[in-house]
Amino acid sequence: MTRRSRMLGAVMAGVLALSLAACGSGSSNSSDTTTKPADTTTTTDNGNSNSNEKITITFQNIYPDTTDPKNKMLHKIVDQYQKDHPNITIELDSLNTDQQKLKLKTQAASKEVPDITIVNPAAQMQPFIDADLFAPLNDMIEQNGLKDTFQKGILDYYTFNGNVYALPDGNNIAVVYYNKSLFEKAGVKVPTTFEEMVDVVKQLKAKGITPMAIGEKDSWTGSFLFMNVLLRTNGGPGFLKDVVEGKKKFEDPAFKEAVDAFESLIQAGAFQDGVTSFDYNAGENLFKTGKAAMYFMGSWATGGIETSEAGKDNNVGVFKFPTVNGKGNPDEFMLAPGSAFAVSKDSKHLKETLDFLNYFMLNYPKETFAAKGAVGIAQTVDGDFKAAGYSDMAMDVLNLFKEVKGGDLAFDNTMNPGTAQAHLSSIQNLFVAKKDASEVAKEHQTAYEENK
Repeated sequence: MTRRSRMLGAVMAGVLALSLAACGSGSSNSSDTTTKPADTTTTTDNGNSNSNEKITITFQNIYPDTTDPKNKMLHKIVDQYQKDHPNITIELDSLNTDQQKLKLKTQAASKEVPDITIVNPAAQMQPFIDADLFAPLNDMIEQNGLKDTFQKGILDYYTFNGNVYALPDGNNIAVVYYNKSLFEKAGVKVPTTFEEMVDVVKQLKAKGITPMAIGEKDSWTGSFLFMNVLLRTNGGPGFLKDVVEGKKKFEDPAFKEAVDAFESLIQAGAFQDGVTSFDYNAGENLFKTGKAAMYFMGSWATGGIETSEAGKDNNVGVFKFPTVNGKGNPDEFMLAPGSAFAVSKDSKHLKETLDFLNYFMLNYPKETFAAKGAVGIAQTVDGDFKAAGYSDMAMDVLNLFKEVKGGDLAFDNTMNPGTAQAHLSSIQNLFVAKKDASEVAKEHQTAYEENK
C-alpha cells in the first residue's frame, strides 16, 4: 500500500483523544517583531545558555491574532526561552494561514526556508519532502520525553520514509459554533438537518442578522465546509480515497449532490456580503464580535471564541454538522491533523533550532492550557479543563471528541497540489456566482486527470 493510500485510509479514532488540538488557526495580517525577554514558563535548558555566540532563530508561525490564546502562549514561551538563553534571539514572523503558505512557497523555491516554519500534513507536505528542505526530527523528539507527549498516531501524518519531519500543534474536528442570543432574537433553534440549517439561515436573514461568517478570501475555509457536505452526501468517509483508487469520479452523484446542497446554502444568503474579501481573521472576528449567528470551523477556534465578546456568559454553543438529504452520520467529522512545525535542513544554527523547538513543544501543552487554548491540541494535557475555568462551550467541544466515529481529511491534505488548487478556486467561485453542479464536477475531474 502506498503512503498516500495509507493516509487516505487512516481512521483517526486512536488519535482523537479528549485533549486534541488546533490546526491551521492563522489569523490577522501582521508580522510579529522580535520578542523581548520577559519571565514565566517552565524552563528546560538544552545546553545553549553557556554559549556567547549571538544567534538568531527565525520562527515562522500562524499565531498573529493578539486576541487568540495561542498568541499569548507563543510569546510567553519565547520570552522565557530568550531570558534563559540571552545569546539567542527568536525572531517571530507571524502570518495568517494563507499568507504563510504563499510566503513559504516563495522561500522554498529559493531554498531560503526559515529556521522553523509551518507545514500542513500528508499531501500538503509531500512537495517539501520531495525537495529535501526539512531536517528529520527523529532524534530530537526522543529528547526530554517529547515524543511521548503526542497522542497516539498523530505523528504518522508528518512521517515520510520513516522520518518525522514536523511536529503538529493540534488535531481537530470541525463543528458549528452558534450565538445563542442571536438565535433567540430570530426565534430559531439549533438545526438537526441541513435542510433545517438552510431554513434557519433564511429566518436569520429576514431578521437582519448575518447567518454565518466565513473568511473565504482564504479559500480553504469554503472547501472545509463543502467537504463536510460531501462527507454527508457520500454516506460516509472516503470519497477522495475512492477517486484516487479509481472507484469513483468527481461526476459521481454524491459529489454533484454536495455541490447543489452547498449552493443552496449560499443562495439562501448564509454568508456576509463581500465574503471573498474577508480573510480568515476578518471572517472569524465577525462571529467573535457578535455580528454573525453561526461559524463553521475546526475546534482550534474554541479558545479565541471562548475569550471573545460573543463568548461572554456562555453565549456561544456548538453543534455537529447535520445530515444532508437524510444522508450521513453527524458523528463523522471533518478531521484536521494540525499545522505543524518543521525545521529547515539548511538552518545555519540547526542544533540550536532543534533545541529551541524541543523546548517550545515541551512547554506547549501546559502554557496553551493555562491560556485557555488547549481544546484539541495534539499533545496530552495534564489538567482539569472544568476546574481551570474552561467554559461550558469548551467542555461541549471536548465531549464531542468522545463521539467521533471517523471522518475525512481536508481536500488539500489529501489530493496533490495541482488538483487541490483547482478545487479551492472552483469552490471559491461558487460564492461569487451559481454554477451547474455537473460543470463543477467536470472542473474537478479534469484537474485531477491533468495532475495525477
